[in-house]
Amino acid sequence: MKTAAIIIVGNEILSGKVEDLNARFLIAELRALGVALRHVAVIPDDVEAIAAAVRGLCARVDYLFTSGGVGPTHDDLTIEGVARGLGRRVVRAPTLEALLRAHFGPDALDSALRMADVPEGAEMIGEELRWPVCLVQNVYVLPGVPEIFRRKFLAIKERFRDTPFVLRSIWVRAEESRLAQGISQVAAQIPEVEIGSYPRSDPDGPVVRITVESKAADAVARAVARLVEGLPEASLLRTE
Repeated sequence: MKTAAIIIVGNEILSGKVEDLNARFLIAELRALGVALRHVAVIPDDVEAIAAAVRGLCARVDYLFTSGGVGPTHDDLTIEGVARGLGRRVVRAPTLEALLRAHFGPDALDSALRMADVPEGAEMIGEELRWPVCLVQNVYVLPGVPEIFRRKFLAIKERFRDTPFVLRSIWVRAEESRLAQGISQVAAQIPEVEIGSYPRSDPDGPVVRITVESKAADAVARAVARLVEGLPEASLLRTE
């Protein structure tokens, strides 16, 4: 199973000035691609904080995505943080510098050209994009602006596609406490599946949605069958 983590960089996210939309988008996209998300970190615009997060996560997952902190201003520190976290220098990428000079003209400011700086050894991917994605080791550096973040990820998403997850839901009218023992037993009997239970209030009484998920469709089918068999009498509302 391929795994991923997300690092959201930005004081504006932590202060509530800006709502993070990128993690929500990426969580849904990765799940649809068959990639299991293992961690989401939201950290400030601080080189050491970024480096520590990259250092701690890159070896634990197949793919590490960063969002934000790439640009021409003083608080755009993600490139330096990623480089430090991976033990690399920051260098200027000739291909990016050429793109920036073509865009801004021969008098491009040094602040604009900072956007051509990358961790040493970085690869530029997504050739069809006007501004490619920086990939270094297994770290994908993406911008914080949601529209650009989405455009860049969608351009490279197929490289992450894996065996899809199979998800089934069982809706039950019962208190969650009456279902807990049966759920625990099935989870122990069929460890290949992930089982969750989510209670909610309903005008006609308590309702619990039980989810069964795995990449093994046969295991999901067996778990659903055992769960349904163990339900309190007449409590099953539907499966889907």
